Amino acid sequence: MEANGIVLSPDPRLRQECAVIEEITPAIEALAEKMKKIMFENGGCGLAAPQIGELIQLVTIDCDYSDKNDYDPYVLINPVIVEQSDHLVPFSEGCLSIPGISCEIERPDHVVVEAYDLDANLIRYEATGDLFCVCLQHEIDHLHGNTMFERLKPMQRIKAVKEYQDALARGARPGETE
Repeated sequence: MEANGIVLSPDPRLRQECAVIEEITPAIEALAEKMKKIMFENGGCGLAAPQIGELIQLVTIDCDYSDKNDYDPYVLINPVIVEQSDHLVPFSEGCLSIPGISCEIERPDHVVVEAYDLDANLIRYEATGDLFCVCLQHEIDHLHGNTMFERLKPMQRIKAVKEYQDALARGARPGETE
């Protein structure tokens, strides 16, 4: 199932390991632009390729924009977490593929991510204790077939899935978290 160009849970594409991008082609560049547009139109701060049905390791992230004038997402190709803290902190997360709810997820409060940009430059992103830190981890999870449901304890997951089903029944759309 899809809404506003976003694949919705429990679509099996969201549970698959994504392929490494071997070459940055014009098709990859066009897909990154499409993802930026879809992310903005749905009010997201991050979007992974499987969320639009493409099973490759491509992510767009922009946690700081307020309108179209300052919207300039990072594009991460084949991102990998190379360092993370042992200290876990809770953060209320939403997901464009799981509209209508938010879940409190515990994640490391510091990460270092390496990824390639569209010019094939290796870039290091470092984030501590903020939305960018959470977003990096959340989007990389998508590339490995994990949604925020998989980060929950069993009873929390049961409750969250029920809330999500209720939200869908009410007509929740991507970008809505409550």
